[in-house]
This record gives sequence, C-alpha cells and structure tokens, in this order.
Amino acid sequence: MTNNNSLYPTTKRAWLTVSILLLAYVLSFIDRQILNLLVGPIRADLGISDTQMSLLMGLSFAIFYTIAGIPLGRVADSRSRRGLIACGVFFWSLMTAACGMAKQYWHFVIFRIGVGAGEAALSPAAYSLMADSFPPEKRATAISVYSMGIYLGAGMAFLLGGIVVTWANARGDVMLPLLGMVRPWQLIFLVLGAAGIMFCLVLLAIKEPTRKGVGAGVAVPLKDVGAYLLSIRKAVICHNFGFACLSFASYGASAWIPTFFIRNHGLTPGEVGIYYGSLVMVAGSLGIVFGGRLADALARKGMKDSNMRVGLLAAILTLLCNVVYLVDNMTLLWVIMFFNVFTVAMPFGVAPAAIQEVMPNSMRGQASAIYLFVVTLIGLGIGPTAVALVTDYVFQDDYAVRYSIFWVASIITLGSIVLLWKGLKPYLEARETLAAWGDRQEQKTAPAV
Repeated sequence: MTNNNSLYPTTKRAWLTVSILLLAYVLSFIDRQILNLLVGPIRADLGISDTQMSLLMGLSFAIFYTIAGIPLGRVADSRSRRGLIACGVFFWSLMTAACGMAKQYWHFVIFRIGVGAGEAALSPAAYSLMADSFPPEKRATAISVYSMGIYLGAGMAFLLGGIVVTWANARGDVMLPLLGMVRPWQLIFLVLGAAGIMFCLVLLAIKEPTRKGVGAGVAVPLKDVGAYLLSIRKAVICHNFGFACLSFASYGASAWIPTFFIRNHGLTPGEVGIYYGSLVMVAGSLGIVFGGRLADALARKGMKDSNMRVGLLAAILTLLCNVVYLVDNMTLLWVIMFFNVFTVAMPFGVAPAAIQEVMPNSMRGQASAIYLFVVTLIGLGIGPTAVALVTDYVFQDDYAVRYSIFWVASIITLGSIVLLWKGLKPYLEARETLAAWGDRQEQKTAPAV
C-alpha cells in the first residue's frame, strides 16, 4: 500500500498542476459553450429550430460525455492521469476542428458527440491529481480554482464569439487553403481545435503526485466500488442530484441568456459577447473561488459538511437572483445578473471537493465520473432543451424565452434546495463510513503478530 504519510508536492508544484489543469478546463469550456452565442448563424446555415439547436448545445454532447466518463474514471484510478488527460485533449480538439467542417446537421451531431467523449477524460483525472496534491483543508480552494475554467472558458467563448460575429459582419466568409470558403462560425471551431492540439505539449509539465489517503494503492474490483457507493447511497443521491439540479438551472439559463439579451433587450451578438462574456468571467470566477474559500474556512472550524452547506447556501441565493430575467431596466438587470452568475458559480468547486472527502483514494476517479455523469446528463443534457421546449411548445413565442428561463431555472433550483438540505446528515454519516472502511483495510494489510 502507498504510504499515506507521503509528503504532498511543494506549493509551487501543486499550483503549477492546478494552473495547467485550469487552462485545459478553459479550453474545454470554450469548445463546449461557443455554440451559445452562435445560435443565429448556425440556425440560418443549417435550417434548424431552437429545439434542434439545443440538442447540439446539450444532449448530443452530454450523452457521450457521461457514457465515456465512467470507464475513463476507472482508468484515472489506476493509470497515468496526465497521459489520460493528454489523450482526451487531443481527441476533443480534433472533433472541435471537425465541427468547423460540418455541412449538415447530422455531421454536427456526430462531431459534438466526439467532443463530449474526449472531454470526459479531463475532470475525473484532474480531481484525482488535485486531491493528491493538496491536504484536505486546502482541496476545496484548489478544486474551485480549477473549476474557474467553467466561467473563464464560457466568458471567453462569448467574447471570442462576439468579436468574430462583429468581424464577420464586416468581412463575410473566409477563404482557407485546402478547405476553401468557410463561414465565420466554422472558422471559430477550426481555430479552437488547432489551439487544443498544440496545448497537449503543455501537459508534459505536470508531474504525477503519489496517491494518498484512505485506500491509496489498493486495487478495488468494480463490484466493490458499487458496494461502497451503495453503503453511502443516501449521501451520493442527495449530493449528485442536488448539484445536478443546480447544473440544470445553470446550463439551461446560460445556453439561452445570449438569445434573451438579443430578443428581449435588442443587443447585438457582438455586444452580448463582450458585455455578458466579461461579466461571466469576472463574476463566475469570483463566485467559484469564494465558494471554495468559504468551504475551507468552515472546514477549518470543524464543520465536516462545509462543502454541502456552501452548495445549499448558493442554491438559496440563486433562487432569489432568478428575478433578473423579469427585469427591464438595463442598469438594474446587469447588477442582478452579476450576483446571479456569482451565486450560480459558488457550488461548482465545492461539489467535486465533497466527493473526494467521502471516497477512498482508489475510487475517487470513478465516483467523480459518476457525479459528472449525473450532473452533465441532467444539467447539460436536459437543461438547454427544457428551456427551448417551453419556449417552442408552451409559450409558442420566441420572445417568451425570458419566461422560459425564469420558470425552468426557479423550479429546478427549488428542487436542489430540498435535496441538499436532506443530504447534510447522510453526508456526515458517509464520512464516518469512509473512516471505518479505512480501518478495515489497515487491519487486512497489517502483518500477523
């Protein structure tokens, strides 16, 4: 068994690892979210509806992201995590570039499936790397800094999209060697894919830390992983589905917020990209780091369920801030939107950190993959489409998108509050289960006297 008292990497080395993983996460979210600002030109070129567009944004990506995630999580628990991430980055970048060559809707669907499968390699391995690079009282902050990639990536996607859309209005289509004439939205995907492939070289700077904590170095059969998860099922269900509801609200809203600004407030795509993209980068990054710092501060005071409590607080504040979609005054709208993005971001660093605190080391990647399976399938897979379906079939009015976002986000956030509240006690019990499991493992490996 790996020595659980092994020293953690130096602070410099640990934060270098986080910085590189953050850049990878930023790239993944740019690739994932760039579609949200390109609804207009892609719909026009492919001749599709809001609902079909939402399937590109969410379900086509999410299904294979989640299916690939669980076996890749098991790989992360036993093989080189750096190598796994490098393979994932290369593959999703190749598929992103392929999106730039899509000529028909079904081409786009297939390539988005490839992007999802590739991105599934990143987070389970990244969470495991960070858990072995930082002691428990610093993990929520480290994972929250990594998770800033969600908002830096989404914000940069909006900014990049806004700049390109503005440029495209002045320049039109672009002639490229070998590829011929391409539309501006296609050019974005080609550039992003090339950038990701080159980034693979940067991953060589990551040094694998030794595996630490309860169960480090123990080869656990798949059936035992399932049995352990069943033993803490109440905590797992409340955690995974509670945070999945927040993800549903977040992805559902953010997929259509650019369209909300364009349809309901008359902004141009370029203006939305610059203004909203900048807000997402600042408010989202501040919110997610604040959530991690708050959870670590509470943990140092002895609150063992601090990660869950921060998630619950974020859900309550987000529910209050959802009023932003009904506001017409633009100054007030931007102020509330800042706090809305801040509170929405708070839980997405503490949620994966909470998983690390209730799982043996040799099961962390798999448990993280299951968490991502639930959160992504429900959040990204259903969220954007739920809003689109309400707009298309309930209100039957493109300009009612503001009400669709408000009602979908508010109802599902209320569900999150209930689940996270009910999960507090089972989560504490799960921590006790982990300690008991560790004691049994020590007894099994202790030499006979």
